[in-house]
Amino acid sequence: MSASERYTALATELCGVPMSSPIVLLSGCVGFGEEYTRVEGFSNRDVGAVVLKGTTGDMRLGNPPHRVFETPMGMLNAIGLQNPGVDKVVDDILPGLDFDETRFFANVSGSTIEEYERVTERFEDSPIDAIEINISCPNVKEGGVAFGNDPEMSARVVAACRAKTSKPIITKLSPNQTDIGENARLCIEAGTDGFAVINTLMGMAVDVEKREPVIGNRQGGLSGPAIKPIALLKVHQVYQVAKNHNAPIIGQGGIQGGITTPTDALEFIIAGASAVGIGTALFYDPLICRKINEGIADYLQRHEIPSVGELVGSLG
Repeated sequence: MSASERYTALATELCGVPMSSPIVLLSGCVGFGEEYTRVEGFSNRDVGAVVLKGTTGDMRLGNPPHRVFETPMGMLNAIGLQNPGVDKVVDDILPGLDFDETRFFANVSGSTIEEYERVTERFEDSPIDAIEINISCPNVKEGGVAFGNDPEMSARVVAACRAKTSKPIITKLSPNQTDIGENARLCIEAGTDGFAVINTLMGMAVDVEKREPVIGNRQGGLSGPAIKPIALLKVHQVYQVAKNHNAPIIGQGGIQGGITTPTDALEFIIAGASAVGIGTALFYDPLICRKINEGIADYLQRHEIPSVGELVGSLG
């Protein structure tokens, strides 16, 4: 397979947004994009889209340290949505991004539905290609319960954001709920165009000498290869609902990925993901996207499959 044939096979579309590759860089892993696209050796053909860091209405300083802790085959994180606020992002950061390099998706977060509306509306009048909604945030008006753990509440957030934008909406679903398929169904009815599956599982680590939590926030989100089997199952469950509504899925093992090899990526695609999220793997190999793309293309060639789209949801 020639280089041009390889890239033709890898080209795909997510919620109407054309992408050169099924790889999406996950929110929080590459800041607001400029940190990664300036890495020596970066090629816009290797990355289909970059999801920017979670953005709220006003600036947030984030959680107290420690914010990150390595676990066997994974990572706990509790950053706390540190960001400069949506006005700073739209006015100062977005103009510095090269939208000819790759696609850029915003990540909208909030503590109230009104905050989700405000941030979404601000991104509507911007060059952002799509909007990812992080519904795993705690709803301060409901005692701190996460929006994403209640299907009805998830749908309310999606509906509120849908009313504020014409851009594609991708809803990031939490695994910390009883029926992720039902949540997906209600979000589709509320107006989402696609999904990111899954966000992190909640966990903790303990310092036995101090008898204290390692994470300053006591608990954090577990992501990485350790939760890949769970993420695969959730992708497949959501796909059973989403496929009837042409709602594509970004498959991922939490916000930090869990996809570190071409085989990982292929598993998610076969299970029902139209794109795959890369995160943790970038920390030790910033150019791993090229290797994963090459592995996917080689697989397509060996199995005489003309495109990534033909492989999506092909699980027997």
